[in-house]
Amino acid sequence: MSRLRYILPIILLSLLAISCQSENKRPNILLIVSEDNGPELSCYGEPYVKTPVLDHFATEGVLFKRAFVPQAGCSQSRAALLTGLYPHQNGQIGLATWKFRLYDQSTPNLVRCLKETGYRTGIIGKLHINPESAFPFDYKKIPSANFARKDISAYAKEAGTFINQSDQPFFLSVNFPDAHRPFTPQVEGLPDEPLTADEVRPLAYFGLDSPDLRQQTANYYNCMVRLDAQIGDLLQILDESGKRDNTLVIYLGDHGADLLRGKRTSYEGGLRIPLIVRWPGKVPKEKIREELVSTLDLMPTILEAAGAEIPTGLPGRSLLDLFDESEVEWRKYLFTEFQLHSAHNYFPQRTVRDSRYKLIHNLIPGMINPGYAFTLEMFFPDIENAINTAPEKVQSAYRIMERPPEFELYDLDNDPYEFTNLASHSGHQLKLKELREVLLEWRQQSSDPFLKEENVYRLKREIDASFREGKPNKEHLHLSYLEYFFED
Repeated sequence: MSRLRYILPIILLSLLAISCQSENKRPNILLIVSEDNGPELSCYGEPYVKTPVLDHFATEGVLFKRAFVPQAGCSQSRAALLTGLYPHQNGQIGLATWKFRLYDQSTPNLVRCLKETGYRTGIIGKLHINPESAFPFDYKKIPSANFARKDISAYAKEAGTFINQSDQPFFLSVNFPDAHRPFTPQVEGLPDEPLTADEVRPLAYFGLDSPDLRQQTANYYNCMVRLDAQIGDLLQILDESGKRDNTLVIYLGDHGADLLRGKRTSYEGGLRIPLIVRWPGKVPKEKIREELVSTLDLMPTILEAAGAEIPTGLPGRSLLDLFDESEVEWRKYLFTEFQLHSAHNYFPQRTVRDSRYKLIHNLIPGMINPGYAFTLEMFFPDIENAINTAPEKVQSAYRIMERPPEFELYDLDNDPYEFTNLASHSGHQLKLKELREVLLEWRQQSSDPFLKEENVYRLKREIDASFREGKPNKEHLHLSYLEYFFED
């Protein structure tokens, strides 16, 4: 018995060492999220901006050329990423700052799932989802949006503190404020030489050109250059920690740029994002994938990589399937949606696209889209002349954006910037029928509450009731969609 007293602690210590060794082999996960930018990076072929850090990062892993968010809005996109569910499935259909929230804070999410399986969890930068208590991060720093870009070097420093705290595997989400408005040309000396209006041309999906658009584009690009440098500092911190080789690093934008036909829309400029993944020894280098992928795929990807249980019913699919060199049968259709951003721009939409065609279903057809005037009046007060002097197909695209018909159909091979609506063209009726049927099937399978038309208009009435003197007022916004969306 006395001999056992000495042997048992040795056995227990050995088992603990084996357990810790096994735990430490699980990958760390570093999730880098930028604000309000599409794939306007030089590694994606953007001609007027240089992003050497992300260019090199892309050579070390996989670059997804056709990656999308489920909705082009900050809270909606981030909630979808962290729950693995579409906004209409998780409840975060509008901005958290405008009282929108998850239906149920007990909904499984990435943070809780990783924490329950033994990961340290941290966030630097904003979360922007209601309620914040649903996401039990162990470490929280710089919780504000920080659009003033105060002490931007703190993001990497705080990351270093968290990364080096322990050898326990970690999940860290770092959320940078660039490239959100205001498009500040230079902060803390970054970039070294800011671009000017004379050095750029407006983004192609505007279809427009003017001195103001060139200046706004230049300043947007300056934000991207600064973002690139900040990511460089963060990756250097990771390298210096000695944990680089066992860390899965994912970089993405939360949705497209806050410019014309971008953020707050269902056009490619709002939905398409950069997505680059590096995992030394696990992910092939210098790989480019053309499949249609969604940020909904990231939750199952990360949980599978971590050896954690994946909640049932997630609409996404692990991207680990695409890291093999063999051919993979992937999704044929990709779905997105829009409800509203703030109470200024309620205009629900549902979309589906395949490798070539895209269908937008406007659920309140013929109504003026309030988001059109909101964007132009807020950021482009002198844009009318540029629109009126543009080619007719571009003018038509802006008229459609202002007062959309029920369906918009685009051939993205021949019309990548969605200027020509083919929904009424006789030669495209079979494709229109196919995509309408596929979209309806997805809405039914995903329990879209807006299949019930009364829900579309009931929420509109609640939002309209908040207006005072032509503008919505948060104090008068009383939302009850959590109660009636699924009351049947």
